[in-house]
Amino acid sequence: MKRSTLEVIIGVIVILALIVGALAVAGDAEWGGADGNVAGMIDETGYTPWYESVIWSPPSGEIESLIFALQAAFGAGIACLILGYWTGQRKARKE
Repeated sequence: MKRSTLEVIIGVIVILALIVGALAVAGDAEWGGADGNVAGMIDETGYTPWYESVIWSPPSGEIESLIFALQAAFGAGIACLILGYWTGQRKARKE
């Protein structure tokens, strides 16, 4: 086996051991997200929003998530298009 392959295998084993160790140490911990914690803190302060959406508000959380995912996919597509264009230009210059 090549040395680089052995190093990759050892690296993966070490990473997996760290993950399993972290989960074992945490035990019965609650893995809540930051959004949930912030929402609770906002409720404690009594904050009220100073504006409402003028144009449109999504009818449900699922629709809101769908729109967010579409925005992310569109942005990733544009980024990949630009990176691909730059890579093609670089290859064309080399030839």
